[in-house]
Amino acid sequence: MRKMQEYIVKNNSIFVGLEDSKKTWKVCVRSERMIVHETSMPTEYENLRNYLKNRYPGCKVRVMYEAGFQGFWLHDRLEADDIDCIVTPPNKVTQEKSNKVKTDKIDARRLAKNLENMDYVSCHVPDKERREDRQISRTLDQVQKMITATKGRIRMFIYQHGLHENLPLGEWKPSDYTKLKELKLSYALQVSLDVHLKLLDELVNHRDHLLKELKALSKKERYQELVHYKKSCPGVGWLSAIRFTLEWGDLSRFRTGKHIASYAGLTSREYSTGDTVKRGRITGQSYERVRAWLIQCAWRAISSDPVLLHKYQSVWRNSGSKKKAIVAVARKLVVRMRALEWTQQPYCSGVIE
Repeated sequence: MRKMQEYIVKNNSIFVGLEDSKKTWKVCVRSERMIVHETSMPTEYENLRNYLKNRYPGCKVRVMYEAGFQGFWLHDRLEADDIDCIVTPPNKVTQEKSNKVKTDKIDARRLAKNLENMDYVSCHVPDKERREDRQISRTLDQVQKMITATKGRIRMFIYQHGLHENLPLGEWKPSDYTKLKELKLSYALQVSLDVHLKLLDELVNHRDHLLKELKALSKKERYQELVHYKKSCPGVGWLSAIRFTLEWGDLSRFRTGKHIASYAGLTSREYSTGDTVKRGRITGQSYERVRAWLIQCAWRAISSDPVLLHKYQSVWRNSGSKKKAIVAVARKLVVRMRALEWTQQPYCSGVIE
């Protein structure tokens, strides 16, 4: 059997489907429209490299795996060793409608077959520098969530112990949290409150530090021009501009506005067959926080750009939904950002005739 496999793959192209998990890689190798080998190995790169180099010398090797929690470092290592690697979005992997069984072994087979048949969609893999830079933005997002959660715990603490006199019932200002340091409490309550307030202060300091780092990144030569074009859009400040740049890179790589709108998950789902056309909510693909930032920018933009305000009012009037209207504005905003980078011209506010 081993000699037959060697005969099939000798000096031929092989297609490797790799199912990634935390401890084990499942590997399926295909050539000449058949499976020639299947194996599993610990998730250590040298194991995979040695397997491909030693078992298939002289072969043109192509590997495909799904984007997942381990990111793109495996892609970088394979490409550095002259092994062609494709990273595909998990939600774009083609599979049989009737298949009700899912295992890592089956997934590896499916990836290898799709790769051999050229039936796949590849991810845009950001370079190592941009992936590392955008981690600052994503860490800021995580810290902000921790700040929100900590503030909620502090308010719950205050209400549980009847300490909310002279404090607002609605949203609290930073000064309201500062006032809590002046409360005279029993020893046990004071210990607990001090821990919460100290944690909040530390998180706020971390947030401020990350904002300074992002400000510096916005002036970095690599991103400065792209940030400038995005920042010229109404509703888009320097923080949103650098975050969009770190997440998307150069928008001129998208051939049309529809492509960037689809990439951002702002196009409608569609379930159509025959003469029946049914469209639903937006697809929601890609990083959900980017859409949240876009929506925030869209709300600010309609207060300063008459064309975007007209778009909002038109969709709201026709659909009766403010949510649909602001999503339409966000879609128009991201399409315009792409156009600015294509033309290398700053944004000019439109005029309603």
